[in-house]
Amino acid sequence: MAQSSKKPQRHQPQRLQRWFQAAASTCYMMVLFAQPAAAADTIWSRFSTIMADVYGELVGISTIVAVTAASVALLVRMISRNERAVSEATSWLKRIIVTWIVLNTLGFAVAYLQPLIQGGQYTP
Repeated sequence: MAQSSKKPQRHQPQRLQRWFQAAASTCYMMVLFAQPAAAADTIWSRFSTIMADVYGELVGISTIVAVTAASVALLVRMISRNERAVSEATSWLKRIIVTWIVLNTLGFAVAYLQPLIQGGQYTP
């Protein structure tokens, strides 16, 4: 009558299973997030290449827009008999040329100043 009432321990296999799942998922995440050393690219170098591409597109588009707007201003200046329209077209032509020069000069300044401050340290 006096039976030993030992309950089977099921906690050990469940604990072992949880540990195995955690170890397997940790190994999987390590493989998933591992990056090769050869492809190590800093965020700043990637940002620099993206900005160079964006600036190249911006200069191309701004050149097309500037030529179109300048041609319209020149046509108004040549065809119009109204002195006020001629002076407005002349002022717009000056603004277009100045803006285009400033936009292109920014790219040249960055291209020449970037090697001077390469790596965050100024080397004269």
